[in-house]
Amino acid sequence: MSLIPLGFLAAAGRGAPLTVNYLVIAGGGGSGENGGGGGGAGGYRTSAGTSGGGGGAESALSLEPSTNYTLTIGGGGAGAGRRGFPTRGANSIFSTITSEAGGRAQDTDGASADGGSGGGSTQPIGDYAGTGTTNQGFNGGIAVDETLLAGGGGGAGEEGFDGTTASGSGDGGDGVESSINGTATYRAGGGGGGNHRNANGNGAGGLGGGGNAGPYNSYAAGSAGVTNTGGGGGGGGGRSGAISANGGNGGSGIVIIKYPDRYTITIGAGLTGTTAAAAGGFKVTTITAGTGNISWAA
Repeated sequence: MSLIPLGFLAAAGRGAPLTVNYLVIAGGGGSGENGGGGGGAGGYRTSAGTSGGGGGAESALSLEPSTNYTLTIGGGGAGAGRRGFPTRGANSIFSTITSEAGGRAQDTDGASADGGSGGGSTQPIGDYAGTGTTNQGFNGGIAVDETLLAGGGGGAGEEGFDGTTASGSGDGGDGVESSINGTATYRAGGGGGGNHRNANGNGAGGLGGGGNAGPYNSYAAGSAGVTNTGGGGGGGGGRSGAISANGGNGGSGIVIIKYPDRYTITIGAGLTGTTAAAAGGFKVTTITAGTGNISWAA
């Protein structure tokens, strides 16, 4: 019986595992009108650096060629208008990895603001800020009671800031930096807390796509979280008795995957994505929207 050299198998693209590193970020949460808390950032999971919530790198995935793997990009949650309530973002999924949707701003309906990162609270809800998910994101900030200074949304890299009478509404927590695609980029920042009727400052969005709150007394809507960052929406600006100023939408999520350049990826129908030119023995594919399957061939 003749033996096939191991080098021949490797050259043919067989006999070696398909090891895939990933960054999976969910959609950020929406914010509320007229002093709404900041939306929480989408959950942040990665095998190529620091995960959200202070977690370390997760294990890379060992996948099989010629096999379909499910992938979903979570959309951002909706910001609220007059007498409406903001909504949570949507989960992003790649194979066995699920990143939790960013928490909606805690609004006066008292519904949960928990998520990948928690949404900031809104007075008179007070200290009921949302809780982040372990190893994905941080908690939202707390509103100042009786002054309508909302808390900032939690980010993947730090908690949302509390509102204070000295400095105003809370800023959103910063996101986390990743270089999986060769460019160091922050993503998954929390939304800034809105300011309803206090002359002090409105909350700024966290580094990594968090939306800024609308300025006090401007009746301006909060800014949306940046697309494909999972950033939380910023709170609406306004004052007591004024016309509604809407909260910002959360930013959509993203999935970035890195794998050996001897493989060719197929991005299935329903997904939007691009693959960069091979560099350093690897390819990087970025998926920005949709739901569908991906697969590889050697």
